[in-house]
Amino acid sequence: MQIKVSALIKLVNKALKKQGYLPKEVKSISEVLMYAQLRGNNQGIVKLVGKGIPKDERAGTVTTTKETKLSVLLDGSHNQGMVVMKVAVDRAVKKAKKYGFGIVGIFNTASSTGAIGYFANEIAKLGYIGFVFAGSPATVNTHGSYEPIFGTNPLAIGVPSESEPVVLDMATSSMAWFGLKEAATAGRPIPEGIAYDAEGNITTDPNKAMAGAIRPFDRSYKGAGLSMLVQILTGPLTGSSFCGIGDTKNSWGNLIYAIDPDLLVDKTEFCKQVSQMVTKVKSTEKLPGVEEIFVPGESGNRLTKKHTVEDIIEVEDNLLTQLKEAAK
Repeated sequence: MQIKVSALIKLVNKALKKQGYLPKEVKSISEVLMYAQLRGNNQGIVKLVGKGIPKDERAGTVTTTKETKLSVLLDGSHNQGMVVMKVAVDRAVKKAKKYGFGIVGIFNTASSTGAIGYFANEIAKLGYIGFVFAGSPATVNTHGSYEPIFGTNPLAIGVPSESEPVVLDMATSSMAWFGLKEAATAGRPIPEGIAYDAEGNITTDPNKAMAGAIRPFDRSYKGAGLSMLVQILTGPLTGSSFCGIGDTKNSWGNLIYAIDPDLLVDKTEFCKQVSQMVTKVKSTEKLPGVEEIFVPGESGNRLTKKHTVEDIIEVEDNLLTQLKEAAK
C-alpha cells in the first residue's frame, strides 16, 4: 500500500506519543525509524506494531558513571536505546573534536537502538570515522549449535568522503530479529537456511524461528566469531548483559567510537582518497546481468532520496494497518 512519507511520519509520531514519549524523544526515535524505513531497512516502523516499544516507566535521566579524557560510560537509566544513543554520539563526537578520539559505552538501556547505521552516518557527516556496535538478547546460535546464545549484534562503520559518507550497516546474524517480525506480520516465509526452530530443524516459518535461533550471517564460524566479538564489546566492556548472563531484559549494551582522521593523515586528503576509492570500485568490470556496482550505503541513500522527493513510499498492507492501529 502506498502512503505519503509525510503522512507516515505523522503516524509514527502519534504512535510514539501514545507509547509515552515526550516530544524531544519522539523526534529522536522517529528520525531513526524513518531513516531505516526510507532505505528499506527492517529496523523501521515494524518496531511500533504489536507490543511496540513503550517507554519504560522506570526511565530516568541518562547519567555518566565514569569519564576520562577519551572515554565515557553512560547509564541509560532504562531509557529507549535510540534516545540514549543520541546522547552517546554527541559525547563521542565532543571527545573526538577535542582530542581526536572518543569512545562511549552504554549500559542499562530498555530496548533496541534501531538502525545503527543512522548513528554511524551522523558521525561521518561531521567529518569523523564512526564505529557503532549494538548488543542484544540471545537470538542467534554459534557455529555447531542450534541454541540461541548471541544477539543479532549489528555493527556499523561510517566514513566521511568528499560527498556522501560510506556507511556499512550489518547484522552479524543472517537476518535481524525485526526482519523475522516483519515477515510474520506480512504472513510470508523467511529464506531457506537462515534459521532453526526450537528443535534444531531448519525452518522458513518466522514464528518458529523466533522460538528457535537465527544463524550467523555466513552460516559459518567466521560469522559466529564476529558476533561473539561484538557481544564482548557491548557486554563485558560496557557492564551490560550478554549471552543470557545478567539483566537480559533491561540492560542492553552499546559501544561507539568517533575518530578524527587527522590523528594519522590530513583529513581533506583522506576524504578525497575515499571518494577516489568509491569511483574506482564503482568502475570495476561488471558480471553479466549487473547494471551498477554499489558501495556500502549507496543504494539505501538513493532509495531514501527517491521516497523523499516523491513523498511516496510503499508499506506492506498488514504493517500499515497495524501502525494505524498503534497510532489511534
